[in-house]
Amino acid sequence: MGWDALEQWGDDVVRIERLTGGVANDVWTVRVNGRLAVARLGARSDADLAWETELLRYLDRAGLTVPVPIPTTDGRLFADGVVVMTYMEGVPPETEADWRRVAETLRQLHRFTQGWPQRPGWRSSTDLLHAETGTKVDLGAMPAEGVARCRAAWARLVGRRTCVVHGDANNRGNARMTEDRVALIDWDEAHVDVPDLDLVLPHNAAGLGDDTLDVAAQASAAWEAAVCWDDAYAVRRLAEVRAV
Repeated sequence: MGWDALEQWGDDVVRIERLTGGVANDVWTVRVNGRLAVARLGARSDADLAWETELLRYLDRAGLTVPVPIPTTDGRLFADGVVVMTYMEGVPPETEADWRRVAETLRQLHRFTQGWPQRPGWRSSTDLLHAETGTKVDLGAMPAEGVARCRAAWARLVGRRTCVVHGDANNRGNARMTEDRVALIDWDEAHVDVPDLDLVLPHNAAGLGDDTLDVAAQASAAWEAAVCWDDAYAVRRLAEVRAV
């Protein structure tokens, strides 16, 4: 059905401009009921989209600034692969102080979502010590030596508590800042995992100790290598994971 599904948000919905940065989805600014919003078209399952949209509504009620799903005219939070969300004003983080504010916002996310169920079809990093696949991860496509290095990095996380992680928080394009709040956007990679994976930030803004930062940085590099394999970025990230 594609973008024709936008009609389910009303007769006056208009696509305005394609947004850059998305890989798995087609993302546009749109105008819905006279206000600016963001619409995303992708191939995720209904169960996957239900998890994401319910999470965003929960976080909004909890007081975090996140894109809130705008329902269709009959009350659904998504339709035929399309999600429409509120537009987040602001600018990306630049300074160390900005990134410290992002870190505190991420820690709020982690506190609010302890015990949250896993995103349908996803695996956590420690799940991949025994599983081969999960969403975009297929360890069978990676060289065996690389898989061994990734699993050695993830093994150091065993026993840690889990919660929802944003999944791409060190990408400055995924935060929008104003003087009084930090908004986290683009929740397409969010899933349940160890929270330190979100806290490998520029300037070590989360203030992780040396050992904690090393464990998190290695596990994060391994995760990004596995999720993106085998483009140039994934190869570069795998090179950061120490040999076993």
